[in-house]
Amino acid sequence: QVTELVLDNCRSSNGEIEGLNDSFKELQFLSMANIELRSLAKLPTLSKLRKLELSDNGISGGLEILAERCPNLTYLNLSGNKIKDLGTVEALQNLKNLKSLDLFNCEITNLEDYRDSIFELLQQITYLDGFDQEDNEAPDSEDDDDEGDENDGDDENEAGPPGEYEEEDDEDDGASDLGEGEEEEEVGLSYLMKEEIQDEEDDDDYVEGGDEEEEAEGVRGQKRKREPEDEGEEEED
Repeated sequence: QVTELVLDNCRSSNGEIEGLNDSFKELQFLSMANIELRSLAKLPTLSKLRKLELSDNGISGGLEILAERCPNLTYLNLSGNKIKDLGTVEALQNLKNLKSLDLFNCEITNLEDYRDSIFELLQQITYLDGFDQEDNEAPDSEDDDDEGDENDGDDENEAGPPGEYEEEDDEDDGASDLGEGEEEEEVGLSYLMKEEIQDEEDDDDYVEGGDEEEEAEGVRGQKRKREPEDEGEEEED
C-alpha cells in the first residue's frame, strides 16, 4: 500500500537496496539520492512508479532497464551521476510518458548544444534540468500550493465592502470608551461613598471624644463659675 518511499543517504550493497522488491506494487514516488548506487540492474519492477530520484550516485549507463521496469515514469532525476554521452541517454527514448529529465552536474552537460541535442533526442520530454526549450521554468506543485494559500489569505482580507470593518472598529471604540466612562463613574461614586463613610466614622469618633472632653470642661467651668457665686451667696446670707 506504500505510494511514496524515500531512501536518501542509505547505502546500497552491490547495486541493491535491501528490502526494496516487487512487493511495492503501488509505489508512485521513489527517492534514492546519494546511496552509492552504480547500477540499476537490480531495480525491482515498479509499474506504477511515476517519479524517480537517483541524484548524486555513480550511475554511468544501463538506463534501458528503466523502460522495462518503470514504464510509466514521468519524472527522472539523474543529476550528479556519471553520464557522459548522448548514447547513454538515448535509452530513455522508450520511456514514452517521460516529461521531465534532470541531468544537472553530469558530464554530458558540458557537450556543445547539450540542451538542443537532448530535446531532439528525447522528443517526449517537456522539461530538461527544470526548464523547457523556451527557458520557461517547470512549475513546482509545492509552490503552487503555497501561492494558493497566500491568495486565500488575500481573499479573506479583501472580503466584504470597504469601510465595513472600520465602522465596526469605530463602534467598538465608542463602546469601549463608554464602558470606561461608566467604570470611572462607578469607581468615583463608590470611592466618594467610601470617603463619606470614613468621614462619618471619623466625625463620630471625634464628636464622641470631643463631647466627653467638652462636657468635662463644661462641668469644670460651671463648677468654677458657680463656686464664686455660691460663695457670694453664702457671704450675702
